[in-house]
Amino acid sequence: MKISTKGRYGLTIMMELAAKFGEGPISLKSIAEKNQLSEHYLEQLIAPLRNAGLVKSIRGAYGGYILSKEPETITAGDVIRILEGPISPVDFTEEDDPAKRHLWLRIRDSIAEVLDSTTLQDLIEYKDKNEADNYMFYI
Repeated sequence: MKISTKGRYGLTIMMELAAKFGEGPISLKSIAEKNQLSEHYLEQLIAPLRNAGLVKSIRGAYGGYILSKEPETITAGDVIRILEGPISPVDFTEEDDPAKRHLWLRIRDSIAEVLDSTTLQDLIEYKDKNEADNYMFYI
């Protein structure tokens, strides 16, 4: 299964909103600039996330987007399914060889388990930890 830019950039949006959860709305322009992404493309991705109820839009001069729920309750699987559709590494039918079908189902279930057990909070904590580990100190 290959996650497209829709899924990757959608997770980027959601991680940025999760990192600032409780601090007020974040503009897509600031997310785009920080991550060197197209603001126009991010606008296309935020609509399905808003329609699915994962984010809320705040209007006004200091408006933007906020998560509609706590970061520890939204999983990577939630975001990927909204933007990419069902998680399946291979299209298969009931007529396929049962051994192969069993393999594809195990792979699908393993991918889903990882995505569904990884929250936005997990992702931002991992990112924060690794950024802290990357500092170099000189004496």
